[in-house]
Amino acid sequence: MKKAYRIKKNEDFQKVFKHGESFANRQLVLYYLKKSDQNHFRIGLSVSKKIGPAVVRNQVKRYLRQAFHELEDQIHPHYDYVIIARKPTNQMNFHETKRSLTHVLSRSKLLNKKK
Repeated sequence: MKKAYRIKKNEDFQKVFKHGESFANRQLVLYYLKKSDQNHFRIGLSVSKKIGPAVVRNQVKRYLRQAFHELEDQIHPHYDYVIIARKPTNQMNFHETKRSLTHVLSRSKLLNKKK
Protein backbone atom coordinates (compact mmCIF):
# COMPACT_ATOMS: atom_id res chain seq x y z
CA MET A 1 0.00 0.00 0.00
CA LYS A 2 1.35 3.41 -0.96
CA LYS A 3 2.39 5.81 1.78
CA ALA A 4 -0.19 8.35 0.58
CA TYR A 5 -2.88 5.81 1.53
CA ARG A 6 -1.77 5.54 5.18
CA ILE A 7 -2.58 7.60 8.25
CA LYS A 8 0.52 7.99 10.38
CA LYS A 9 0.12 11.14 12.46
CA ASN A 10 -1.53 11.03 15.87
CA GLU A 11 -3.52 14.20 15.10
CA ASP A 12 -5.08 12.51 12.04
CA PHE A 13 -6.04 9.49 14.16
CA GLN A 14 -7.59 11.79 16.78
CA LYS A 15 -9.64 13.68 14.17
CA VAL A 16 -11.14 10.42 12.95
CA PHE A 17 -11.89 9.28 16.52
CA LYS A 18 -13.44 12.58 17.61
CA HIS A 19 -15.34 13.67 14.50
CA GLY A 20 -15.95 10.39 12.69
CA GLU A 21 -18.45 7.58 13.04
CA SER A 22 -17.81 3.99 14.03
CA PHE A 23 -19.04 0.47 13.48
CA ALA A 24 -17.78 -2.75 15.03
CA ASN A 25 -18.07 -6.50 14.97
CA ARG A 26 -16.38 -9.06 17.21
CA GLN A 27 -13.01 -8.83 15.47
CA LEU A 28 -12.65 -5.23 14.24
CA VAL A 29 -13.70 -1.69 15.08
CA LEU A 30 -13.96 0.71 12.14
CA TYR A 31 -13.86 4.49 12.52
CA TYR A 32 -14.41 6.58 9.40
CA LEU A 33 -14.46 10.27 8.57
CA LYS A 34 -15.44 11.88 5.27
CA LYS A 35 -12.70 14.06 3.75
CA SER A 36 -13.98 15.76 0.59
CA ASP A 37 -10.65 17.39 -0.20
CA GLN A 38 -8.76 14.14 -0.87
CA ASN A 39 -9.35 11.93 -3.90
CA HIS A 40 -8.43 8.57 -2.34
CA PHE A 41 -9.01 6.85 0.97
CA ARG A 42 -6.41 6.59 3.75
CA ILE A 43 -6.20 3.89 6.40
CA GLY A 44 -4.72 3.79 9.86
CA LEU A 45 -4.23 0.53 11.74
CA SER A 46 -4.14 0.06 15.48
CA VAL A 47 -3.15 -3.34 16.85
CA SER A 48 -2.67 -3.43 20.61
CA LYS A 49 -0.08 -5.44 22.52
CA LYS A 50 -3.03 -7.39 23.95
CA ILE A 51 -3.29 -9.11 20.56
CA GLY A 52 0.06 -10.84 21.02
CA PRO A 53 3.77 -10.50 20.37
CA ALA A 54 5.17 -8.32 17.59
CA VAL A 55 5.13 -11.15 15.04
CA VAL A 56 1.39 -11.66 15.48
CA ARG A 57 0.61 -7.92 15.51
CA ASN A 58 2.57 -7.39 12.30
CA GLN A 59 0.81 -10.34 10.67
CA VAL A 60 -2.60 -8.87 11.54
CA LYS A 61 -1.54 -5.52 10.05
CA ARG A 62 -0.28 -7.22 6.88
CA TYR A 63 -3.58 -9.09 6.51
CA LEU A 64 -5.59 -5.89 6.94
CA ARG A 65 -3.46 -3.94 4.45
CA GLN A 66 -3.76 -6.73 1.88
CA ALA A 67 -7.52 -6.94 2.39
CA PHE A 68 -7.80 -3.18 1.80
CA HIS A 69 -5.64 -3.55 -1.29
CA GLU A 70 -7.92 -6.27 -2.71
CA LEU A 71 -11.07 -4.26 -1.91
CA GLU A 72 -9.56 -0.98 -3.16
CA ASP A 73 -11.87 -0.57 -6.18
CA GLN A 74 -15.00 -1.19 -4.05
CA ILE A 75 -14.17 1.11 -1.12
CA HIS A 76 -15.58 4.63 -1.15
CA PRO A 77 -12.81 7.21 -1.69
CA HIS A 78 -12.77 10.56 0.15
CA TYR A 79 -12.68 8.86 3.56
CA ASP A 80 -10.16 8.28 6.31
CA TYR A 81 -10.50 4.85 7.92
CA VAL A 82 -9.05 3.70 11.22
CA ILE A 83 -9.21 -0.01 12.00
CA ILE A 84 -8.73 -1.28 15.54
CA ALA A 85 -8.07 -5.00 15.80
CA ARG A 86 -9.67 -6.89 18.67
CA LYS A 87 -8.38 -10.03 20.41
CA PRO A 88 -9.94 -12.67 18.05
CA THR A 89 -7.89 -11.36 15.11
CA ASN A 90 -4.79 -13.11 16.41
CA GLN A 91 -6.42 -16.48 15.61
CA MET A 92 -7.68 -15.53 12.14
CA ASN A 93 -6.17 -16.30 8.75
CA PHE A 94 -6.18 -13.84 5.83
CA HIS A 95 -9.54 -14.94 4.38
CA GLU A 96 -11.31 -14.62 7.73
CA THR A 97 -9.74 -11.19 8.24
CA LYS A 98 -10.87 -10.05 4.79
CA ARG A 99 -14.39 -11.38 5.41
CA SER A 100 -14.57 -9.52 8.74
CA LEU A 101 -13.33 -6.28 7.15
CA THR A 102 -15.82 -6.66 4.29
CA HIS A 103 -18.61 -7.19 6.82
CA VAL A 104 -17.72 -4.04 8.78
CA LEU A 105 -17.39 -1.91 5.62
CA SER A 106 -20.63 -3.15 4.05
CA ARG A 107 -22.64 -2.72 7.27
CA SER A 108 -21.44 0.88 7.50
CA LYS A 109 -22.39 1.37 3.81
CA LEU A 110 -18.82 2.20 2.75
CA LEU A 111 -18.44 -0.66 0.28
CA ASN A 112 -19.77 -0.53 -3.27
CA LYS A 113 -21.35 -3.65 -4.69
CA LYS A 114 -19.13 -5.76 -6.94
CA LYS A 115 -19.31 -4.65 -10.55
